[in-house]
Amino acid sequence: MSPMRIETLKASLLAVGILAGCSAELFYTPTELRGVWALEEHDLTVSDSNTAETADPCLPLLFVCAHPGIAEPGRGPLMLQAVLGFTAAEIARAYVSSPAAIPKQLVRAKERIKANAIPFRVPDPEIRAERLSDVMEAIYGCYALCWLDGQEADSMQREAVYLSDLLASEMNDDPEVLGLSALLAFLHSRRAARLRDGCFVPLAEQPTEIWDHELVAAADLRLRQAFQLARPGRFRMEVAIQSVHAARARTGTTDWPALLSLYEGLIHFAPTLGAYVSQAAVVGEINGPEAGLSALEKRADPRLERFQPYWATRAHLLAGSGAIVEARDAYDRAISLAVSAGAKGGLATARAKLDQP
Repeated sequence: MSPMRIETLKASLLAVGILAGCSAELFYTPTELRGVWALEEHDLTVSDSNTAETADPCLPLLFVCAHPGIAEPGRGPLMLQAVLGFTAAEIARAYVSSPAAIPKQLVRAKERIKANAIPFRVPDPEIRAERLSDVMEAIYGCYALCWLDGQEADSMQREAVYLSDLLASEMNDDPEVLGLSALLAFLHSRRAARLRDGCFVPLAEQPTEIWDHELVAAADLRLRQAFQLARPGRFRMEVAIQSVHAARARTGTTDWPALLSLYEGLIHFAPTLGAYVSQAAVVGEINGPEAGLSALEKRADPRLERFQPYWATRAHLLAGSGAIVEARDAYDRAISLAVSAGAKGGLATARAKLDQP
């Protein structure tokens, strides 16, 4: 973590009253960062060590912000804003929430801190397990919020990968922690293939030869470590899905039936909007676009109206079914909800193909 990032983090934490009581040792600048994946100017390389230095202050501070005295809905937004530096608007998009809801949650969380004089100390290892789920969600959110937004976003994604590795190095007997680390490594291995001429490239269309295959191998190793442990869970299902996609680099094809089974498992553990939409897309690949649309429309949730992946998937399936007028409208809605120029460009390119003979 650079000195500038550390000073920004200090200022953010002071602003919400969290820094008091935290050890100043959390903020020293390491001369060397080691781990399975290194940060910032360091290359992402595999280490022989099973442990990593927790020199980055973000990880312990995430556990600080996951204090059970803060209401559960406010913990994730607080970590993303106070420790990882995201705005309330960015957090609202991640939670598929109204722009006004997240600031209110943040205000309530900060008021709870002050009213109850919550002692913000880095928890002992035995207490960390109670806060682990919230911390993992924040690290995953840090990566997902920076999907296509340029060099600064790439730095934040690298930090998320690194934090997940630190966590996995400290808690290498937890399959979900190992699963999160492998998941982010799989995702980051494809960063060079996400854009073509500034436009987003769907995963199934990415040229696998420009993936980072060393990082894929490291992710696969950590995936195997996770599956040697008994307990299944959300992140183990997520990383299994990404492993199936990664296998296309070897086989040349995507195992869609395997993906469908895995999405069914994922929905059992984490019935999120993203999981349902992705499952519908896979149904469309296996049984045709009409079947995919039917699966997509089974989910009645008012949040879908502002969930960009829903509209992008709906547009793709409508185009495949020949409903060109409806597909144009869905693409327009998806473009209006997209944040990055790359996502907007990719959707605009797909929409333009509807007019080609």
